[in-house]
Amino acid sequence: MNALLSTSLRITEIFHSIQGESSSMGRPTTFVRLTGCPLRCQYCDTAYAFTGGEVMTAEAVLQRVRALPARCVTVTGGEPLAQPGVHPLMTALCDDSYRVSLETGGALDVSDVDDRVTIVMDLKTPGSLESHRNDYRNIERLTDKDEVKFVICDDGDYAWAKLKCEELRLRERVGEILFSPSAAQLPAQVLAEWILRDGIDVRMQIQLHKALWGDQPGR
Repeated sequence: MNALLSTSLRITEIFHSIQGESSSMGRPTTFVRLTGCPLRCQYCDTAYAFTGGEVMTAEAVLQRVRALPARCVTVTGGEPLAQPGVHPLMTALCDDSYRVSLETGGALDVSDVDDRVTIVMDLKTPGSLESHRNDYRNIERLTDKDEVKFVICDDGDYAWAKLKCEELRLRERVGEILFSPSAAQLPAQVLAEWILRDGIDVRMQIQLHKALWGDQPGR
């Protein structure tokens, strides 16, 4: 076994589902959800991943992924980058010819992420109560294969997100800018109407997996 793949990771769940977000929405995907997160966003829908989990080697995770049919893999959390062992895992997945994406909150350094991985960075809005944790140096590390997501809680978040798109020149840096309504706080139709009213060049998304299966863990 490659020594790096003997690295231990704490894993909440590994499951096969439909990708519910990002430009890969709708694709059958294997999700590897790592345990633990340094952030506490007020709208978090995966708080069950803050603690617990099963300790596995990166090699064991890779074998579990190989047993599932999807060729797309999303590494998520929690916050995956809080565990150093995520890097050899993502590299091994890329070496196995998987199409790999990383869902990260943007508070932790992405500079060591394998260049073949698509980074989907959730830039925290003021409504999350964690916007002070954003590491804006990460924006310079993104490329046109990567994506930036804003979870919008209210009109203040919407105005803030529009401003950040301009200030950070996101349309020049990344392949997709994603605006997503905070499900319990902002009706999706309202966000859609704001985007149409202002004519902004973003991709609106809702969580497809929740439309299909509700709030079931492992979906």
